[in-house]
Parts: sequence; C-alpha cells; structure tokens
Amino acid sequence: MNRARPDWAQLQAGDAASIWHPYASATDTPEVYPVASASGVRLTLADGRELIDGMASWWCAIHGYNHPVLNRAVRKQLDDMSHVMFGGLTHAPAVRLAQLLTDITPPGLERVFFSDSGSVAVEVAMKMAIQYWYSVGQPRKQKLLALRSGYHGDTFGAMSLCDPVTGMHHLFGEALSRQYFAPAPEVPFGQPCDEQALAAMEELLASHHQDLAAVIVEPIVQGAGGMRFYSADYLVQLRGLCDAFDVLLIFDEIATGFGRTGKLFALEHAGVEPDILCLGKALTGGYMTLAATLCNRRVSHGISDGEAGAFMHGPTFMGNPLACATAVASIELLLSQPWQRCVQRINQGLETGLAPARELPGVADVRTLGAIGVIELHEPVDMQQIQPLFVQRGVWIRPFGRLVYCMPPFIMQDEDLATLTAAMVATVAEVS
Repeated sequence: MNRARPDWAQLQAGDAASIWHPYASATDTPEVYPVASASGVRLTLADGRELIDGMASWWCAIHGYNHPVLNRAVRKQLDDMSHVMFGGLTHAPAVRLAQLLTDITPPGLERVFFSDSGSVAVEVAMKMAIQYWYSVGQPRKQKLLALRSGYHGDTFGAMSLCDPVTGMHHLFGEALSRQYFAPAPEVPFGQPCDEQALAAMEELLASHHQDLAAVIVEPIVQGAGGMRFYSADYLVQLRGLCDAFDVLLIFDEIATGFGRTGKLFALEHAGVEPDILCLGKALTGGYMTLAATLCNRRVSHGISDGEAGAFMHGPTFMGNPLACATAVASIELLLSQPWQRCVQRINQGLETGLAPARELPGVADVRTLGAIGVIELHEPVDMQQIQPLFVQRGVWIRPFGRLVYCMPPFIMQDEDLATLTAAMVATVAEVS
C-alpha cells in the first residue's frame, strides 16, 4: 500500500516552530530537508527527491537503511519485550551481545557495561578509571590526559576531553574539569614513529602521572576534531608509556569501531590492547542508540574490591532489549559478509573519485582511510551555501569546519560512490 508523503511545507514550518537542531540556532533557523523514508543508501525526501547518503547517519548506518535482517530482529524482540530495567534483571539479547563483544575485541576486555550513547560511554570510562584508582588506594589520580584535535562527545565529562582551543566546547571552558592535553600525533598513518613523536606525551606523563587516572585517545582516526589519520606506531609506544607510568589507557572507538578503518576495530592496526574501550554509533547498525564500555579484569576487580563494592553508574535504559537484539543482528550480519573487501572497494572508489580535488584552489589536503574520505579546505565552509548544492546534486553530505568528508554505508555500490565523490569534488570546486 502506498503511503501519502508528508507535506514538505508543513514539516518545515512545524520544525522551525518547535525543534532545536544540533549545532544550530533557534532564531536564525537553518533550512532542513524533511525525509519521508530511507532504504539502502538512499534518503527519500518528502517532495520525492532521492539523495545518496554519504554520511551513514553520522557514521552508524553501516548496512544502509531498512535492512530486512535488522528489521526482523526489531520485530521479533518487540513481541517479547521492548524494555525492562537492568538493575537485578537480565535478558538474552544483553547476554548474547556481551558475549559477542568480548569475543571480537582484545581478549583482556572481559567485562561490558552498556549505556545509551557514545558520550555516556566516555563518561562511564572516565568514572571507571577514577573509581579504580580510588578503590586501590590512590585517590589523587583524578585527571585524564587527552590529545589535541580530539573529540569525545558533548556531555560535560566528555567535553572536558575535547580540544579546549580548536574544539567546539570552548564556551564552557570555565565550567569544565581541567584535564591535561598532549599535542596531536603528527606522524601520518602508515609511517613509523620515532621517540621524538611522543616526547611531549612522555613529558606530561612523567610530570603528572601521580594525578593521572588515564590517557584517552581515538585510535588511528581523530574524528570530529579534524578527521586526522595518524601512525599506528604511536599507539604501540603510548601503551608502553602508560605501563611505565602506571596510568590506564582508554581507547574511544565510537566512530572507528565495526570496520570503518578497514579493521574491525582501529586498535587492530597497532595490535594494542587498552584497559578500557568505548563503543557506539555503528553498534546497532544505526537503528537505535546504544553504547558499550568494556574493561579488563584489573579495572573491574579493582573497582569491585574497593570501598563502594560496586561501579557507581546506572542508566535507566541500560541494556535496552530492543537495542541489544538489534546490535546482535548487526554484528552477526557484518561478520557473516566479506566486509573487509567491501571497505577496501569503497576506499579505492573514494581515492579515485576524490583525487581530482587535490588540484582545486582552496584545498589543503585530500585523504582516505578505509570507508572514510576527506577533502580538507584552507577556510571553513559556509553551511548555508554548501548544503543546498549537495542536495541539488542528489547527495547528502554534511561538512563541518574546513572538512568536506564522507563515511558511506558499507553496502554502497561503485556507481553510487562515483556519483557521491563527483558531487563532493564539483561542489568544492564551485564554492572555492
């Protein structure tokens, strides 16, 4: 049965009257594009136009939209229960998901704590690290050390770990906890690091390790802080420094997990195991919000044997059965397919399709890694100018700052990928 499309003008008017969009003004409201449906790699707008989605809904819809396997998982779980509190109760989807996550992540990460979103997963990791040291008799270790150009989320604890100068949260600087920051890694992906590459990191650890609970980094790819790709050797040496100075190591793989960089997890490029690992975004294939924070026995036992005897956190919707069942289906679907070949094919298409942008005026760099393609400009884009140009070309790309980038679903075929990259290059040429 054909469904009537929602009225474009009514949706836009209703949106402008009541909704506050992310990173947007409530008075000078930006133009928004009403979506009527989504399937595969396409968004169908309320006026009937179709857009090839290059963003995978902020990097999470790795299987595309309206996938029959994930749809079945939602419907099946809905017949049993949509939600039940996780305090004192458990259920099969959560147990299966925890087993899957501990099976596919490094072997030392044996305990899983579920939460609602990536930012909260980072908050949980911070609390784990701080409570661990308190529990083992070192309450002074309360601070964290992060990287410049990093991004870890928009909640207060997570904001304190984002770059305080170039990040988007400097307005809240006086209200945030003061953390320590090391320079962003400068050695590009695929190249080895010498000792000098981590000299500033080592100096900070040497000077402040008595106050540091953990170092937190986005392995291999710094995402919303600049879409920077850096050497895997940096992570190898960082693990050694954390061990030497007795500081926990947290990897934030919310953006990079589940195949985005060409490995199932970005940490695999370095063969390094963190003490705490944050996952989110693609965990459910983009169907609903869910995140997980994994830790090793040192952390879980240290906390549990301490003064509180329990980890002091408990989200209301923790371990939501619908989300857990969908995550299980998404992971099993990913692992059942030749996803590495798909990501490699997408990388080749991105490299070929974006290469002409290197010759454009105003372009500082073009880089790709896995299913990530980036055109970096010398100057920030004008969103009100550039967004309609992408829509006119039949693609959905959402730039930020100086970055015009894409992270397409893994199912995107070559023809659509070529259309997507051609639109990126043509639009950058037009605005620059």
